[in-house]
Amino acid sequence: MSMVYASEADVLNVALFGFTAKEWRDTHADLLGNVRDYATVNQLICLSNMESLNSVLIKEGLPQPERLQKLNQIAISQMTVLESIGENKLLK
Repeated sequence: MSMVYASEADVLNVALFGFTAKEWRDTHADLLGNVRDYATVNQLICLSNMESLNSVLIKEGLPQPERLQKLNQIAISQMTVLESIGENKLLK
């Protein structure tokens, strides 16, 4: 069961960050915790949204590779919006 959760967490990690938890740990051995501990607020918001969407896609029976592709497209779209909102607030 824990392997299933780890696998799904990595689907979300790859969709949003572009790498698995192990890949992040291997390149950031000097840091404690995991990639999510170092994520921005916007990334965490996007990640939370993607967790909910992933559960819907799982219930719909979408295979993992297709979910990864959809979630990546959603992550790009949401991060674009979230980052532009932040930039607009800084301009005011």
